[in-house]
Amino acid sequence: MSGWRLLLTRPADECAALAATLAEAGIDSASLPLLAIEPLPETAEQRATILELDRYCAVVVVSKPAARRALELLDRYWPQPPFGQRWFSVGAATGAILADYGLDASWPQTGDDSEALLALPQLAEALAIPAPKVLIVRGEGGREFFAETLRARGVQVDTLGLYRRCLPEYPPHALMDLVEAQRLNGLVVSSGQGLQSLHALAGAAWPDLLELPLFVPSPRVAEMARQLGARRIVDCRGAAATALLAAVRSTPRPAF
Repeated sequence: MSGWRLLLTRPADECAALAATLAEAGIDSASLPLLAIEPLPETAEQRATILELDRYCAVVVVSKPAARRALELLDRYWPQPPFGQRWFSVGAATGAILADYGLDASWPQTGDDSEALLALPQLAEALAIPAPKVLIVRGEGGREFFAETLRARGVQVDTLGLYRRCLPEYPPHALMDLVEAQRLNGLVVSSGQGLQSLHALAGAAWPDLLELPLFVPSPRVAEMARQLGARRIVDCRGAAATALLAAVRSTPRPAF
């Protein structure tokens, strides 16, 4: 066994899949989902955006929940997706959902964050038309850096929020009780919102958690962690299990 005992904080189904992958690699983990996915009610604005999907030269889907919900809407309103439209995702798992549906989907092969997607040649190719328009399919809020960067490049960017993430309810001290009972020696967050939920749930015990290595998915979340006082930050440069495994294997395990 590796000696690592990691706290996983993704939504419950993703925690289960990640825990199984880690176990195969000899890494112990305990799960405390800090994000629950709640679909947003369908609105007239959502319908209008989907019905005008063919206005966009590229559609960027930022997460697996966004991909699943977007495909539900495609089934409902587009018997056949707009011809020639390019679809993009931040990570391979989201991209696979789009590709399995039959969409022309691309994603970065190294690094699954906004920076890697912005550097993707296929995205530059899709945007190399007069007055390009991009739709970002996401949760409520999120990926503002990506949208702002595209707008600074002269791209018209619209967003379509299909779900919200919320913090599940836990008894007081649930987080620290789990950390202590399982003798956890590393923390894993997969997004900025996950980090904020971890900070909120820790409350007054946050300084105690700062002694543990914190594995984060991107430079942006690493900077958020620094602002919250974290000192032992490991940037995995991606939220996929492969990125986490590589980061864990290259990080010295705490002595305690």
